[in-house]
Amino acid sequence: MVNDQEIPQDTNNAQASPASPQQGDTVRKSVDYWGYIVLAAGVGALLWGLVSAVGTGRGYWEYTSGLKGVAGAFLLGLVAILIGAVHGWRTRKAINPPPRARRWIGMLVAFLYVGWVGTFLISALTVPAIHDVSTDLADPPAFQTLTLRADNLDNIPGADDKDMRGLTPQQRWALVHQKAYGDIRSVRSNDPVPVVIAKAERLAKARGWDIAISLLEEGHLEATETSAFFRFKDDVVLRVRPSETGKGSIVDMRSVSRVGVSDLGMNAKRVRSFLADLTGTVTAAP
Repeated sequence: MVNDQEIPQDTNNAQASPASPQQGDTVRKSVDYWGYIVLAAGVGALLWGLVSAVGTGRGYWEYTSGLKGVAGAFLLGLVAILIGAVHGWRTRKAINPPPRARRWIGMLVAFLYVGWVGTFLISALTVPAIHDVSTDLADPPAFQTLTLRADNLDNIPGADDKDMRGLTPQQRWALVHQKAYGDIRSVRSNDPVPVVIAKAERLAKARGWDIAISLLEEGHLEATETSAFFRFKDDVVLRVRPSETGKGSIVDMRSVSRVGVSDLGMNAKRVRSFLADLTGTVTAAP
C-alpha cells in the first residue's frame, strides 16, 4: 500500500526546476577580446610614439624615421579610440556587458597621445613651412660661430605661386615671414649694449641653452636650444646695437632650426618669449 502522506512530498520533488544550477556547476564568462585589443592599441600607441622620439634623440635612427614612427603611433591611437567607441556602443544594452575598465583605460591613453600629437599637426596647418625667423628681414643677424644649414632657403614655399614667380628664395622667405609673423620686429631696450648681452646670456642659461659665444662689447650672442624628446637643435643669434640717439639699444634676434622644413612655429614663439623677457616689451624699435 502506498502511504498517502508521502504523495505531496514526491510531487514537490518532481516540480523542482531542472534549469536551476546545481552545486558544483561553474559559470563560464566570455573573454573580452575587444577590450584587450583597445587597451593594447592605446598603450602601444603611446609607447611607440615615445620610443620613436627618444630613439631619434639618442641617434638610433634618422629623424625622418622617428617622425614616421610618431605618425604611425598617431594612427594606431585613432584606431584604438574608434574600436573602443564602436565596442562600447554595441555592448551598451547587453545583459552582461564586458568590463569597461580596460577599454576606457586604452581609450584614455590613446586620446592623450593623439591629442598631444594633434597639437603639432594643427600648428603645421596654421603656420608657414619655414624654419628661419628673424626680427630683421632685410639684414638678418648673422652667425659667426654656429653654422647656418646649407639648405636653409632651398624649400621656401611659393616657388610655383604666380604672385611670387621670379622671386629669389630669400625674397619669398621675407614675404612669407612678413605675412605670418608681422609682429616680430626689432625692439628697443633702455640698457646699453653690454648690459643687454649680459642679461641675454643669463636668460639663455636659465632656459638651458648652450652658449656658443657671448661678446658683450660687440653686442653679439649665439646659443643653441635642444628639444626634450627628439633632441632637435635650434640655433639662436642675438645682435644688439646702440640706438641712433645714443640712448639705449636696438635688439635683433634670429632663430633657425637645423633640420626639417617647417618648425611648427617654435622659432617664432622662442623669439617672442625671449625678447619679451629680455627687454620687457615687444614694442618695435623706430
